[in-house]
Amino acid sequence: MRTLIGYSEARMPWLILILAGALESAWAVGLKYTDGFSRPVPTALTVAALIASVWLLALSVRTLPLGTAYAVWTGIGAVGTVIYGILRFGESASWFRLACIGLIIVGLVGLRFAPSSK
Repeated sequence: MRTLIGYSEARMPWLILILAGALESAWAVGLKYTDGFSRPVPTALTVAALIASVWLLALSVRTLPLGTAYAVWTGIGAVGTVIYGILRFGESASWFRLACIGLIIVGLVGLRFAPSSK
């Protein structure tokens, strides 16, 4: 069965979770721009991203196992935030740091394809 946008119903929770993870990364990065919540526009955008991220996570756990969804959500957020920090703020891109990020990505992919009792 297909939904209106062409994705099977089994894939939609994963797409929602990926978007939630991207927004998790956005609000984490947004914290840097709020200057301790003293700048109204960056603060409002950060809070909006946070609310949207948690809401989408809540939608995804209707179908996905809670532990898997939470781990993937935080993993996407962590990887996105680290990559942004490297590209925008000149944070370290040492081989060891990148290898550790690679391990997180391997774990996220593994969780996606791990058998579920649901």
